[in-house]
Order: sequence, then structure tokens, then C-alpha cells
Amino acid sequence: MYEGVNASDGIGIGVARVAVEPDLSFTPKPVEDADAEKARYEEARLHFIDMTNKQIASMQERGLVAEAGIMGAHIEFAEDDGIIEQVTSDIDAGKCAEQAVKEAYDTYFDMFSAMEDELFRERAADIADVRTGLLAFLLGQELIDLSTLPENSVVVVNELTPSMTADIDKDNVAAIVTETGGRTSHAAIICRALEIPAVLSVENITGIIKSGDMCIVDGGKGQVIVAPTDDELDRYHAAAKKLAEEKEALEAFRGIPTRTADGIEKLLVANIGNPSDANGAAEHDAEGVGLFRSEFLFMDATELPSEEEQFVAYQKVALRMKDQPVIIRTLDVGGDKEIPYMDLPKEENPFLGYRAVRYCLNNPEEYKVQLRALLRASAFGDIKIMVPLVTTLDEIRRVKELVEECKAELDARDVKYNPDIEVGTMVETPAASLIADDLAAECDFFSIGTNDLIGYTMCADRGQDKVSYLYNPYQPAVLRSLKRVIEEGNKAGIMVGMCGEAAADPLLIPVLISFGLDEFSVSAPSILRVRRIISLWTKEEADALVEKIMKLKTSNEVRAALQAAAR
Repeated sequence: MYEGVNASDGIGIGVARVAVEPDLSFTPKPVEDADAEKARYEEARLHFIDMTNKQIASMQERGLVAEAGIMGAHIEFAEDDGIIEQVTSDIDAGKCAEQAVKEAYDTYFDMFSAMEDELFRERAADIADVRTGLLAFLLGQELIDLSTLPENSVVVVNELTPSMTADIDKDNVAAIVTETGGRTSHAAIICRALEIPAVLSVENITGIIKSGDMCIVDGGKGQVIVAPTDDELDRYHAAAKKLAEEKEALEAFRGIPTRTADGIEKLLVANIGNPSDANGAAEHDAEGVGLFRSEFLFMDATELPSEEEQFVAYQKVALRMKDQPVIIRTLDVGGDKEIPYMDLPKEENPFLGYRAVRYCLNNPEEYKVQLRALLRASAFGDIKIMVPLVTTLDEIRRVKELVEECKAELDARDVKYNPDIEVGTMVETPAASLIADDLAAECDFFSIGTNDLIGYTMCADRGQDKVSYLYNPYQPAVLRSLKRVIEEGNKAGIMVGMCGEAAADPLLIPVLISFGLDEFSVSAPSILRVRRIISLWTKEEADALVEKIMKLKTSNEVRAALQAAAR
């Protein structure tokens, strides 16, 4: 048995088809005619854009509207002015098109790969996909084609790029196994949309599996079995049938309110990273957006996005979600999110440095551009402003002062906005947890960012294997912090949500019900599953469980108790 990342749930049983990567190696050659070399690059770029547009159209025809939006990111990277300028300048300096393309996209790939935030780190795969497409055309190589596979194929490949999944024939693909990639990669998102079981990041799997091998892929557990026994095949066929029945049963939770077994209503919303993701949120029956990361606007640009550019993006989400709440996090830059044109200083410990609200408040005129755009969008839906990395009361007060200044500026321009727009904070630091009572008096809502809260509370980097045992929401210190934040928000009568990964944890959901969490913000594909789990617990039953686990002393004890009580 081989283990990897459980990227897309389900069980796939079939025959392995190992896909061979194109040879993109080349020897840099001197350039005699720079204009001709630039013309080669332009031809490759336009070919890539045309090919991608055809893939987008194909996905839209299959009803994969949100997933087609993912492919739009490829066109953005192919059309990026900064990259085009770097490639053409390098060609003028004497580099061939292949070398110029590789070096330009390598620069962006390295920048995104170094980021701590997994959603942005996975953008590196999109950059690599564009690089591969351009180089393949320039070198006359054929890309991997997954559109003509035989039935019950288990695709085994080093890296599953979004462009590969765009052409895939889901009826013939039983499962996908790769050597790279994570749960938030665009390829993984498309696999989940296509409902193809996938296990990613299985070390050296393309060297282990041979085409023709029988395989079992358990996407839920992240496991791959090669050459299974008859007993294993029987067992997994039965498990696959059970999963299909459970999935069909989840449809009963589509279109109904999210409430506990004793009728307490909760708000079940989605985390999104760009305006196109709002389509997926709506299609998966989300009741709004609990976290819209606005960084994508800044990271995909070569200069600060204008007020109009930001307004259009926020307005698009507001209109798509109609009157449902849309919480938009203001710029969370710094730390792992480097944006070249902002000239952020290099720091020894950027996660404790000049980032997020600290940067924004030190650059108030830049910040007000975003705040005005958010205010303008609030005229088209229930937009709420969320401030990241707050650690002091002064920070949230200063943001609210800037919001009032922006209102006055819009009044002077006779521009409409929601005068009662809500301003809240992410609670993602121990400092915010400890002053949750004071913050609750100033904020209109809380949204707990458990990903950072766990890391800061436990002083553990989730990307560091040697301390990963510390990074989990079952740590007593983390549970006590969550309980305090939610209780203080409840006392103040403000909405308390959670937008970290813990909000979708089936073991933790009854704990959050007991604590009094109002809003669960999760990935769109998790909506129906979370709604079902919430419906299985009464507040009284959840309270009884919490009374037991809050007396436990270690995360292992807590996890075991929650697993024993799981429904």
C-alpha cells in the first residue's frame, strides 16, 4: 500500500495508465534575429491562449462553469504584462525564446512556491502549466492527452496539471494518482468537481506502477493498492457501493436550511479565492461567502489594482450571491505573500513582522482604495469587511476610522453604498483571543482563522514535518482559545464564524455547536456533508461531549474521544 494526499474522495478500481511527460529539455542557442524569436514566442503564446479558451468552452458545455474559471487563470498568466515584458526584454538581450520563457516563468513559480498559504502556493502549479504549454509548442512536443483513455483507467502521472484535467473523459477514468500536488491545487479542485477519486503526492509512484497493473485508489484515505488480492477487490467494491449510496443520500440536504437536530439554525457558507469561485459556492448550495481572499487581485497584477478594478471584482461576487452575506478579507499581504511591486522589506521572521493590517494601516491611502471599492460593492449585496491579523484594539478602531473617511469621500462623489456595512475581524492570533471581549465590543462580527490560530498558539509551522504533531485543532490550548473567542462573541451579540479548515472537520463540528459557533465557512464541495453532520447533533448532546473532552489533557485523548463519538 502507498500513501499520499487525499485530494478527491471516492474509490476507484481499474487498470493503470502511466502518462509519459513530454521532453522539455533544450540547449540555449544564440539569437541572430531577435524580432523573429519574439515572433516565435508570440505564436506560442497565442496558440496556448487559443487552446485554453477551447478547453474552457468544453468545460462550460459540460456544466463545469466554476472549474472553467480556474483555466482562466492560465490565460491571465499567459497575458501577464510583466511576464511578457520580461520575456521580450530577455530575447532582446540575446536569449532564445525557450530560455526567456523558462526563466521568466521560473521566477514566478519560485515566488508562489515559497508561500506558506497553501491556496497561493498551489498557484505555482498553474504557472508551471503555462510554462509547459509554451515550451512544448516552442520545442514541437506533444502534451499529455487524457481525452481518449479506455474504460476503467487509473491515470498515473508525475503532475496532474489543470490543462490535463480540462480534457479528461470522466466516464473512462476510474481514479488519478500523482507524485505532486495538494488538496487545494486547481487540479484537485477539478477532480472533485468531476467526482474522480484522486490521491496526490505519492512518492515515486510513476516508477512503482506500470501500465497494465490493477490498482485500487482510495481518495478519501489517500491510499493506493497495486496488484490487489481478490479479498481486497471484494472489500473495496463493497466500500465503493456504500460510498455511492451515501453520496446520493447527501442530496437530501440540498436546498434546506442548515440546522441542528433540535432546530438551531446555523449559517453554512463557502471560502473562495476569486470571483469565479462564487459560481462553485452557489452551485454547491452555500448560504453565502464566509471568506473571500482579496489577495488574488494584487498578486495577479503588476501594479496596485485601481479602485474600479477592485470594485468590479467585489461587485461580481455580490451579484452572484444575491442577498446572501459575502465577507471579504482586506489585503493580507506580507509573511508568505510577497508581491514584487510593493517592495516589502526582507525579514528574518516575516510571519511576526510587517504584514496584513500592519502594512495596510502604514499605507492608509492605498488601503482606502480597497475600502472605497468594498463600500461601493456593498450597494449591490450584503458585503462585509473583515480585517486580518488584528492584535490590538487600536488597529480595528483605526480601520473603522478609515472606513468613515471613505464614506465621506463617496458621499462627496454622490456614490451609493451601504451606510451600515459591517466591519469585523479575523481572530487568528493568541492576542486577539485574549482580548476577544474588548474586540467584540468594537466589531460587528468575528471569523476565526484556525489555520493561523493553531500555528501561532502552538508555535508550530504546519509545513514543518518535525513539529506537525503539534499542529492540530484537538490541542487543549487551541480548544480553550476557540471556546473563549466564541463565548465572548456570543455575549456581545455578534456573529461568530470560522473560516479555517477546522470548520469542516467532522470530529470538531459537535464541539463548535456546543461552543455556540454561528457560521461555518468551508470549501464549496464540503457544504452538503457539513450540513448533514450538523443535522445529526442536538445542542444538549454536543454539550455532553464537550464537558467530557474539555477535561482531557492531550490532543491524542481528545481526538480519540471525538472519534468514538463521531456520527
